[in-house]
Amino acid sequence: MGYRVAVVGATGNVGREMLATLAARDFPADEVVALASEKSAGREVSFGDTDILKVRDLAKFDFKGTDIVLSSPGSKVSAQFAPKAAAAGAVVIDNTSHWRMDPDVPLVVPEVNPQALAGWRKKGIVANPNCSTIQLVTALKPLHDIATITRVVVSTYQSVSGAGKEAMDELFSQTRAIYVADPIEEKIFPKQIAFNVIPHIDVFMDDGSTREEWKMVVETKKILDPKIRVTATCVRVPVFIGHAEAVTVEFADPISADQARRALRKAPGVTVMDRHEPGGYITPVEVAGDDAVYVSRLREDPTVDNGLSFWCVADNLRKGAALNAVQIAELLIAEHLDK
Repeated sequence: MGYRVAVVGATGNVGREMLATLAARDFPADEVVALASEKSAGREVSFGDTDILKVRDLAKFDFKGTDIVLSSPGSKVSAQFAPKAAAAGAVVIDNTSHWRMDPDVPLVVPEVNPQALAGWRKKGIVANPNCSTIQLVTALKPLHDIATITRVVVSTYQSVSGAGKEAMDELFSQTRAIYVADPIEEKIFPKQIAFNVIPHIDVFMDDGSTREEWKMVVETKKILDPKIRVTATCVRVPVFIGHAEAVTVEFADPISADQARRALRKAPGVTVMDRHEPGGYITPVEVAGDDAVYVSRLREDPTVDNGLSFWCVADNLRKGAALNAVQIAELLIAEHLDK
């Protein structure tokens, strides 16, 4: 007997990717329901290569009888509807930022801290981390296991798809406008994104960091180790899909680049592509549609004791969102849910 699964935010970038991932991984669902706002109700979305689902109105949906909810509707909507779904008996796997730092909600990357999932019954909600955090901790975990990380400095190069479909449309329209000498319109981003980079993602906080940078700090600590010191600079770049990160790590214990490379090659969810030659590394355009977190440019940092630097790339809509959520659902089924 399979599960009844609801996908909330089914018309968005991540929601559509969740549907595609469920189908591609043959998730054991007897029924999949697509949910979105009232204005999207009645639209059709694809589920796999052949099935079409008609979107239903989230506000009118009764979650009774639903086993698993994959949720990516925005924080305010999740704050309202995730508890309702959990109260109806579903386990909610939420991709928004609203629940991530709730002490009673597990924040899970299956390759990194699967043991945290044991606490899901406290609220019936499991949080999916931020996309940039997911790929970072997936790469850090095997290194932390062998040498104990003390400090991480990360600079991100984040694609526009992380800001939604309208952001992708803005990059496209601005790029076209430049080539045909039309005026540049800025609607989603505070400055021109085409042929530019913007060191500003989410809102600014009192200390001068942005909320996206804060997320990377606190989520890494919650998932991996509260003792790790983390500083982040998050930058939006004119790429449609795929986040990249330049990472420098300090360790408590000695570790060589070769040791790190061997550990990463054995790690689940990680692929090492690290040839020290032109093109011997991975870039965002190459990871679109791929499940893995790629590590390249791995080298020792001579400016600190026990330091390494590397380049990390992943599809932010897949491992950074939809795939991680589906993997959490699979882990719940395997170890925590009775059917």
